[in-house]
Amino acid sequence: MDADFLLIHKMKDGDETAMELFVKKYYPAIRNYCCSHTYTIADAEDLAKETFVRFFQAFPSYRHTGKLANYLYVIAGNLCRDSYKKKQDLPAQELPDRGENTMDAAESRIDMEQALKKLPEELREVIILHYFQELKLKEVAEITGAGLPLVKYRIGRAKKLLGCYLGEEE
Repeated sequence: MDADFLLIHKMKDGDETAMELFVKKYYPAIRNYCCSHTYTIADAEDLAKETFVRFFQAFPSYRHTGKLANYLYVIAGNLCRDSYKKKQDLPAQELPDRGENTMDAAESRIDMEQALKKLPEELREVIILHYFQELKLKEVAEITGAGLPLVKYRIGRAKKLLGCYLGEEE
């Protein structure tokens, strides 16, 4: 029996400590995922919080059939896609600081973020899930609803496009 199954069982019994443990366990990963999809840390935190609000709203009908994290990523992904429609480009000084102090590192981060924005949504999504969230290809396939061969193709295509966008020769 996996730990998530036991945690969900306790949560369904109304155990507040289990709910707090659940949020503490998954919030950092969901927040980081949202950071990869938004312009500011505040937006990412809002989306992460909304992900858990939506999860708990649907929780009475939730049935644990696999990885709980994948379910949260699907909710967060839908919220991030909705937020894309509302956002406009922000000046570089408003991009989130991820702890890098040198000018070169900041420029590289901005270049990568801009290159990621140029990718079609389905390619950007697999890159973020696989490389930034460090999910296995099988998990990426489950979250995106695509087959494993399609996920592999999308990652390869995205890497080629990113190389072109970043000015790297193959």
